[in-house]
Amino acid sequence: MSSDERRSPLRVALISSSFAPHVGGVETHVAQVATALHDRGHAVEVWTVDRGMWSARAFPVPVRYLPTPLPARSLDGLFRTVWSVPRAWREWRRTYARFRPDVLSVQCFGPNGVYAAALQRAFTTPLVVSSHGETLGDDNGVYARSALLRRSLRAALAQSSAVTAPSTYVLDDLRARFGLADGVVVPNGVDLSLGTADPDAPRQGLVLAIGRLGRMKGFDLLIDAFALAALEGVRLEIIGDGPERVSLQQQIVSLGLVESVTLVGEKDATAVAQRIGDAAAVVVPSRSESFGIVALEAWRGGAALIMTSRGGATDFIRDGEDALLVDPEDTAALAATLTSVMADEPLRSRIAAAGAQRVGEYGWSRVALDYEELFTRVRSDAGP
Repeated sequence: MSSDERRSPLRVALISSSFAPHVGGVETHVAQVATALHDRGHAVEVWTVDRGMWSARAFPVPVRYLPTPLPARSLDGLFRTVWSVPRAWREWRRTYARFRPDVLSVQCFGPNGVYAAALQRAFTTPLVVSSHGETLGDDNGVYARSALLRRSLRAALAQSSAVTAPSTYVLDDLRARFGLADGVVVPNGVDLSLGTADPDAPRQGLVLAIGRLGRMKGFDLLIDAFALAALEGVRLEIIGDGPERVSLQQQIVSLGLVESVTLVGEKDATAVAQRIGDAAAVVVPSRSESFGIVALEAWRGGAALIMTSRGGATDFIRDGEDALLVDPEDTAALAATLTSVMADEPLRSRIAAAGAQRVGEYGWSRVALDYEELFTRVRSDAGP
């Protein structure tokens, strides 16, 4: 590829399963990549599923909330989709015609991916599918229930010009269950503009966990382990909101942890970064984690990282050096790891310092560059 090809601006549609005002890993990923590609001189739009909520905050690229009805099994649902699918398809075609992207980049394959794949077939624009672990870590079991989505993902992988995932864990699942022939890892990133905290600064007796309060995130496992560890003078805060909030609060009460465990609710990115800067440790106790942006946030915040072994962590974490890997479903092992980190300050400090040294490798500019090179290649392969 020539230097002129690398510099030639791209027109990229980032077609996301979800976006602001919703909060989560894919929403963060798409927002950061869109901004970074825009800052690098590319024309970018975000096309996302219309869930009846729209963000009012300013964003550097256009965001289009598009209808994505799919055929339903029920008779009533069938009647609705007979009318709504053609109408939605016309809206997708109009959006395509206004922007004329060089690349259709699906971010987290759901109904958005079904419509993006249809656009590829209609206009032969290169399709890039980026899976974010949606086939592995879905609390709602959408892929287990929907044969249409399973068939559509398999077909989209076959017709795509490239496939990415944040870890080999996700790529291996796509190979095993959805017929993927080849794919590349494009990792997640972290916002380095918020600054990095000194890992040697004094820390509170505070353990943090951050994320959507859903079953896959494993916060119930962490609460059980925290109760077993019985760490004197240590508090646990869980930042986030979601469908498991009531059951988690009931669990806290039943274990007698009301004074030491708090469900904080949602906080913005700056507030989360500040709180990590206070914490001694951050725990990611997920039952399945395709990558885990929170791990990078812990490194940026100078906290010691305790990370689930169930997922893609081994791609980027060096166990015993910059984090401690543990199976969160092994309550005794997780409790012992919490005790080790909070009782052994030299261990805690060493792990935190090693993570802080590595976080600079994972800025969003690096992630955007990986996409830029991939998108440029598939555009070039597609020809004029």
